[in-house]
Amino acid sequence: MNPPERRADEAGPPEVDEAATREAFFEAFGGVRGMVETTVPGLVFVLSYTINRSINVSAAAALSLSAVLLVARLAQRDTAKHAFGGIFGVAFGALFAMMSGDAKNFYLPGMLYTLGLGVAYVATSLAGVPLLGVVLGPVFKENLSWRTRNPGRKAAYTKASYVWGAILLGKSAITFPIYFWGDATQLGWLRVALGIPPFLLAVYLTWIILVKAPAPIDVIAEWEEREKAKEAAKEAEKKAASSGGAAEAGPPEGEKDRLGSRASD
Repeated sequence: MNPPERRADEAGPPEVDEAATREAFFEAFGGVRGMVETTVPGLVFVLSYTINRSINVSAAAALSLSAVLLVARLAQRDTAKHAFGGIFGVAFGALFAMMSGDAKNFYLPGMLYTLGLGVAYVATSLAGVPLLGVVLGPVFKENLSWRTRNPGRKAAYTKASYVWGAILLGKSAITFPIYFWGDATQLGWLRVALGIPPFLLAVYLTWIILVKAPAPIDVIAEWEEREKAKEAAKEAEKKAASSGGAAEAGPPEGEKDRLGSRASD
């Protein structure tokens, strides 16, 4: 004997589509290529500076590589946001380093960004609007529905945002002392070493947290369904109006003549 089917209003949240979640993660965080585009230019700078001790040459090499990576993205008509982010970060770093004459300042914009982002993750979580949910909501087609309609998912975003904040602030706590008391090569190699591993750790922990959370509510699909329902209602109203008009018009002209002759008989 088969168990009775559960009613729609008694059913639990839909199961999480792990493949869709994984794909969304790649889209949001840029995947391997995105990590390369944001990490390798810094590696080129510190490698060049370690060899030739020239800020201008090293900055030009890093900036040229970022430009090549951006052009490659554009030529392939691929998403270029990570490449744009990389080239802007390298450009600001190169400008800071050349204007100050201190190679360590090549890394200062990125360090300040990391610190600010870490603070933002923690602050938005404390405020009840976790930054990770704001970032990933559109990717999962749920926008900000998790804030009021999906409390389990909001809790997951909050927890994951705290994870990101802790990792980024920990990274800042390691790099800033070297910026103040170390030299440029030490800071450069440290930044390279702390580039990809903490990022991968944050992404992995976020994946673990979100894959156990309730599935996102696809507000885009809901909107499309509402629009279809509105169109169907309009079509039904038109059909009802046309059939009602035909009934009010009475019988055809030939039928009227036959009815009149019968009445005279």
